[in-house]
Amino acid sequence: MGCFLLLGAGFSRNWGGWLASEAFEYLLGCPEIIRDPGLAQLLWKHQAQGGFEAALAELQLAHSRDPRSGESALMGLQAAVRRMFADMNGAFMEITGWEFQNHIERMVGTFLTRFDAIFTLNQDVLLEHYYVNDNIALTGKRKWAGAQLPGMRRVPAQEPLYANSWARSTWVPLTEDAFKIDASFQPILKLHGSSNWAHADGNAMLIMGGAKAREIGQTPILNWYAKVFVEALSTQPARLMVIGCGFRDDHVNETIGRAVERGLKLFVIAPEGAELARRLNPTRQRGMISVATPLEGLLEQSLIGASRRPLRDIFGGDTAEHNKVMRFFDA
Repeated sequence: MGCFLLLGAGFSRNWGGWLASEAFEYLLGCPEIIRDPGLAQLLWKHQAQGGFEAALAELQLAHSRDPRSGESALMGLQAAVRRMFADMNGAFMEITGWEFQNHIERMVGTFLTRFDAIFTLNQDVLLEHYYVNDNIALTGKRKWAGAQLPGMRRVPAQEPLYANSWARSTWVPLTEDAFKIDASFQPILKLHGSSNWAHADGNAMLIMGGAKAREIGQTPILNWYAKVFVEALSTQPARLMVIGCGFRDDHVNETIGRAVERGLKLFVIAPEGAELARRLNPTRQRGMISVATPLEGLLEQSLIGASRRPLRDIFGGDTAEHNKVMRFFDA
């Protein structure tokens, strides 16, 4: 049985990372936004629906139609987003440790080693800074030789003190003929790129906004990652644990939906628990005519469990909840 993990912003939130609503509030205070009232108005316009990524999508569309008129605003918002990731990553690196207690069987790192692959929509460097810097080869029951970012090459930081740090390095894609997964190393696949990844031309490899599927298709390494994601979930029997994901990316939902039709089972860790899909459905509000969404049907068909507790509880002292989560791995 294949056991896979998909992470969203709610995962990093356990260590202080920002959710989309908090990112909106951060961006309002960025110099790039303060200097351009039009950008602030655009963020407010999309606050309730889509957040800053919807604002970015509008600018991307305008720029594609008229590159000259839309370039300044697009560059400004993108610079503010990069600033946000730099500040968030810097805060992660100031944390003295990410474990919630010292019993090896109850550590987050031990839990992560149990997955055949980790897929993440997050573009921060939390995993790189804490998880891969631990000795994965000696952690947990699954004996990996280490972790890997398949198809990517690490360019070490210039400061000798940080030469071995994955989080402080810059990562660039290998040539397509070198895209492969080493079975001895646990693969971590960042489906939307990362804040410390760059294209061969030096531009940041961050997939955001309203044309993610198209941009992924035009980026060889991410297009390959998307195919690996499809293949992994299509392996039967397969299970996918989803932590902190809001199911707001259509291309990801479509991949999961097709896999559910083939028998994929899900376990969700989110504050809404099994009610996640219903909470995301605007027609479930009082006084409205309820119309079920495809996501509701998907979860009803595939869900084999859920947890509403934060990871601090699950991997801290809440033994009952920890045991419930670990049932995911039972054949």
